[in-house]
Amino acid sequence: MRRESKKDREAWTAFFEGKSPVENKFGNDRTKEFASKYEAQVAANLDALYRAGKIKELRFQVPLVLVEGSGKIRPIKYVADFTYVDEKGVKHWVDAKGCKTPMYRLKRKLAILLHGIEIEEV
Repeated sequence: MRRESKKDREAWTAFFEGKSPVENKFGNDRTKEFASKYEAQVAANLDALYRAGKIKELRFQVPLVLVEGSGKIRPIKYVADFTYVDEKGVKHWVDAKGCKTPMYRLKRKLAILLHGIEIEEV
């Protein structure tokens, strides 16, 4: 049986009492709508471009099915932080990455190989 540390117990007690949030997986600070402050900053920059008319069809948290599921096997999905269409009509898939996990790297490769979608990292 694994014993939790004093720090873990204090964090969970504070969480259940509503005093402070539990630390996120990668140590980032969540905002109301976004997974990190950096992602919120990128969203604000893209929103400014959208309002200025430089880009169109700005969307947040857009899912992409990389491999279809079958029966009990679930599909493999990638969720882009942002998508938009530039002035030339080219669709961009953007991800605000602070930490590139092995799972992200695999999904990025699948998006390129299977769908021809290049994910931009900002």
